Amino acid sequence: MFEQSISTLAQKLRNKDISSVELTRLFLARIAKLDPQLNSYITVSEQRALEQAATADALIQNGKGTSLTGIPIAHKDLFCTEGTLTTCGSKMLNNFIPPYESTVTSRIQQAGAVMLGKTNMDEFAMGSSNENSFYGAVKNPWNLDMVPGGSSGGSAAAIAAGLAVAATGTDTGGSIRQPASFCGITGLKPTYGRVSRFGMIAYASSLDQGGPMAKSAEDCAHLMQAMAGFDEKDSTSADTPSEDYLANLNAPLTGLKIGLPKEYFGEGLDSQVADIIMAAVKEFEKLGATVKEISLPNLQLSIPSYYVIAPSEASSNLSRFDGVRFGHRCDDPKDLLDMYMRSRAEGFGTEVQKRIMVGTYALSEGYYDAYYLKAQKIRRLIKEDFVKALDEVDVIMGPVAPTTAFGLGSKTSDPVAMYLEDIYTLSVNLAGIPAMSVPAGFANGMPVGLQVMGNYFAEAKLLNVAHQYQQNTDWHLQTPTMAKGA
Repeated sequence: MFEQSISTLAQKLRNKDISSVELTRLFLARIAKLDPQLNSYITVSEQRALEQAATADALIQNGKGTSLTGIPIAHKDLFCTEGTLTTCGSKMLNNFIPPYESTVTSRIQQAGAVMLGKTNMDEFAMGSSNENSFYGAVKNPWNLDMVPGGSSGGSAAAIAAGLAVAATGTDTGGSIRQPASFCGITGLKPTYGRVSRFGMIAYASSLDQGGPMAKSAEDCAHLMQAMAGFDEKDSTSADTPSEDYLANLNAPLTGLKIGLPKEYFGEGLDSQVADIIMAAVKEFEKLGATVKEISLPNLQLSIPSYYVIAPSEASSNLSRFDGVRFGHRCDDPKDLLDMYMRSRAEGFGTEVQKRIMVGTYALSEGYYDAYYLKAQKIRRLIKEDFVKALDEVDVIMGPVAPTTAFGLGSKTSDPVAMYLEDIYTLSVNLAGIPAMSVPAGFANGMPVGLQVMGNYFAEAKLLNVAHQYQQNTDWHLQTPTMAKGA
């Protein structure tokens, strides 16, 4: 059952081949058996899951519900879930039980999906390896000595190992696409504003975007049907009508124009990864697409601009965690200042503290113009590069990351090497366009993801492109050895 698609499981539920309660129990049993090796979940909400499954069975019995009704999924642990611990992977929120539901989890719950639990993540979504969690590192199910990618590594690992049918993730600089690539699953980062950020604990407000993660593009489309749409509770939500993300999955790709940025295939890209990406592009040519080289000349500036903008916004967003209203508070503070200082020093991990300090410096008097303002000007140039390129082509393709998953602990002492892992993903967030990672092969025994980028609000087109590729390849159907027969 754990390898079945949402469509297949939904049909089985409708046919009464299995009940949602039975299906949910199967997944809870797999989590209990396999997750001690992976550490992909922070919280397993067994009672809530079984209650939701029973409700779903009643809806199905009455001929109601959606394609998600009764399907067991997981949520990244920065989406607020009413009555269920929401930690953001941090000691700071180790005791935070939200009194309200995020828009994303609420919409998915209304669609009838079952929440198995909350997945592990880099603390406050700051990281590319899922080693920055207060709850310990997540392991990659393809090789337990490797990272699953970050910050949505818990969601990616859980899906790859069959511990959830699908999951939510968030992407601030590649945090859906990179772990999807490292774990051999499909992940979509929507256009900024397409999915509500209400109830999503903020890292960098102008970059954060929630999105679906699953085995296939079709499964991601099912989740997008529920997640996407305008939300009056979110001032950054785009008041643009959502598409039917399932309607055009089978549209042919004849005449599709693909752009390959020359900057994505230069120094630093592993040669095996490059070969896999080019082999995937040739598959699209067989499906009727045409390919041309394009240029994104400001790509190299995406890392320095991102690591000024994102920490600056984090410095502001995380100022609310001060030990006063909620979250971690130090013991026996001497006075208010002591409480602020010790609560934050004890509650935040090393990487979060680093980024807060960088952001505070960049926003300080005398440095705002030199750093933050200049980074925003570079951001505009990066956006214009994409706008120009997407006037010439329908989609842009390239690698998600320069390498496959790297070893646990291999880059923790070298932040520059860690940040360079995001060289191909950061620019997408700075521009605000949609992009996804699609399984495209294996190098050194580890999965490789093809990155597909599109124009604003073109998620349906990206899902169509990915789905057609997956109808002609089976990379997305591969399963890690540890997950088989469990």
